[in-house]
Amino acid sequence: MSEQSGAQAMQFGIMSVSDITRDPTTGVTPSEQERIKATLAIAKHSEEVGLDVFAIGEHHNPPFWSSSPTTFLAALAAQTERLIVSTSTTLITTNDPVRIAEEYSMLQHVSDGRMDLMLGRGNTGPVYPWFGQDIRQGLPLAIENYALLHKLWREDVVDWEGKFRTPLQGFTSTPRPLDGVAPFVWHGSIRTPEIAEQAAYYGDGFFANNIFWPKEHYQRLIELYRQRYAHYGHGTPEQAIVGLGGQVFMAAKSQDAVNEFRPYFDNAPVYGHGPSMEDFTEMTPLTVGSPQQVIDRYAAMREHYGDYQRQLFLIDHAGLPLKTVLEQLDILGSEVVPVLRKELAKDRPAAVPDAPTHAARVKAEFGDGPTRQARPGANRGDNLTGDSPYQDTPAPAGAAFGLSRKEA
Repeated sequence: MSEQSGAQAMQFGIMSVSDITRDPTTGVTPSEQERIKATLAIAKHSEEVGLDVFAIGEHHNPPFWSSSPTTFLAALAAQTERLIVSTSTTLITTNDPVRIAEEYSMLQHVSDGRMDLMLGRGNTGPVYPWFGQDIRQGLPLAIENYALLHKLWREDVVDWEGKFRTPLQGFTSTPRPLDGVAPFVWHGSIRTPEIAEQAAYYGDGFFANNIFWPKEHYQRLIELYRQRYAHYGHGTPEQAIVGLGGQVFMAAKSQDAVNEFRPYFDNAPVYGHGPSMEDFTEMTPLTVGSPQQVIDRYAAMREHYGDYQRQLFLIDHAGLPLKTVLEQLDILGSEVVPVLRKELAKDRPAAVPDAPTHAARVKAEFGDGPTRQARPGANRGDNLTGDSPYQDTPAPAGAAFGLSRKEA
């Protein structure tokens, strides 16, 4: 079985949207290579300061660079020791679920289980036709594609027919999930109750963006997820697995933080030239101020959403230079996260699950027994000959592998 850090009630980390944005204070726009290398440095430093997770988004248009998250995350996993690498988000609507199954299972292996992924529809409408899909089918695509992905990770041989892709007959996704346990999946959403329902149906995690809207908006989504999680028999509402986003900018003196961050906020592509920074920080979880102000704001999150398992911060956007982001990480790691760990552990009910890790999920599946080590059997590679694709599993009835050599 792969090695991974011990259980934690809460995981803290960084999520990046991979934007390449002009620094409004210098007028300099980094090159794609400079920004990619800077993001790698940020991700590695997040482990160095004691954070648990780094998540990267997926985009296929300028001014973003993260068109291939698994490539970046595999490189990051090779240069870290305990950091969980993840996504924020992987596009379930426009990626072929067969490729998601293969690429993220491969990432699971090369990272020794230090990975999970967040699935979502993204927020770039034109991406649909770029990949041959219709944005009007966004929700049906998300539902059907995940149903196939879920199946591909749990069945060695898959027969499939749906609406949005060619049928599969006797298909085996390789490599099989590490230790026989599929990657943990978060379903991310800004505003869509159907995605909360989907997460609840499968017993997966639900990640609320928690950046652009007031808390009441996310409270409704999270409450729906918790109630439907219990409805589908996965546990109590309090045992549902919840993650939250957030964004911060800090300095020892709060006014210094406000003064330094203001030009970046005012010119940010996402929310610049809109509400004032003061209005935005009042309406959303964006917190610009001292480390204590960040602690107070985020320690109160469980009062709004209940006990939860993962908190990710957005800190590397809007053209902020690498030096500044690394300084923000230093503050997070030394002054903020250690206090938040203690505060959010106080009076946490014993029944509330710890944050998901590969090691814990393997333990739940196999106990202290041996895990699955997938060893292929001999076949031509066409999934039509032989008794089963793997030595440890019988051929499923009715699948292509279910035909014996005499019957084929």
